[in-house]
Amino acid sequence: MGTSLQVIEHLSPGRNIDAYVQTVSAIPILTADEERELAERLHYQSDLEAARQLVMSHLRFVVHIARSYSGYGLPLGDLVQEGNVGLMKAVKRFDPTMGVRLVSFAVHWIKAEMHEFILRNWRIVKVATTKAQRKLFFNLRSQKKSLSWMNNEEVDAIAADLGVDAKVVRQMEGRMASNDTAFDALASEDEDSRYLAPSAYLEDHSADPAMQLEESNWEQESQRRLMSAMEGLDERSRNILARRWLADEKATLHELAAEYGVSAERIRQLEKNAMKKIRGAMLEA
Repeated sequence: MGTSLQVIEHLSPGRNIDAYVQTVSAIPILTADEERELAERLHYQSDLEAARQLVMSHLRFVVHIARSYSGYGLPLGDLVQEGNVGLMKAVKRFDPTMGVRLVSFAVHWIKAEMHEFILRNWRIVKVATTKAQRKLFFNLRSQKKSLSWMNNEEVDAIAADLGVDAKVVRQMEGRMASNDTAFDALASEDEDSRYLAPSAYLEDHSADPAMQLEESNWEQESQRRLMSAMEGLDERSRNILARRWLADEKATLHELAAEYGVSAERIRQLEKNAMKKIRGAMLEA
């Protein structure tokens, strides 16, 4: 597969799609016997040259499928590149003993890669995430008769044909008709347009000035009470708490025990008693 990928990258549909289409259209189409022979060489002998020939002879077919998705507003070259990935996956998995032509087997893999690419890039916000929504997305576009909103009869007919609820069809139609909108207005837009941007009218409940001021005051008051309570401790207890809880690099019980020449258990007791005194002092304050 590596050789096939290098050839496709060399052709590069993204650089000049017209030249690419002309090049792949000139590649001869394999007969059924030639295709079966190459497929058997790949399947039984892992012949990479056979894989290359199978891929190259079907590149024109990928272009044909990609053109059927031109209505989604995405570059044809990008669709072709994604379809080529699907084609290589199909060639790798193709079993010549099944008695079908490669083109019939590969169409599923090619379309699957293109569908994934379209859903990722058609909108900033994905319009379809579940398998059912993806199926509805592509079928709805093909079955809509016009760009206008569907009437109830059309919605019911599509819902019955696809086996989904009419409400789901309406929801997908609304998603497909919507456009992506930037949260902030662009610098080039006029003053009136800026008031239409979501940032101008959407409320941010987390940005309540009163709540922010109250939280700030509460934090400052808590720190003041803590410092005041610690001043009522003896120097050793105050140092132990500061080293154990307030320092960036917190000291261990054993480090403080070695420093004060006592046991780690004694440091733990001093720490516990100091915490109890501080808690009481802060409650009284």
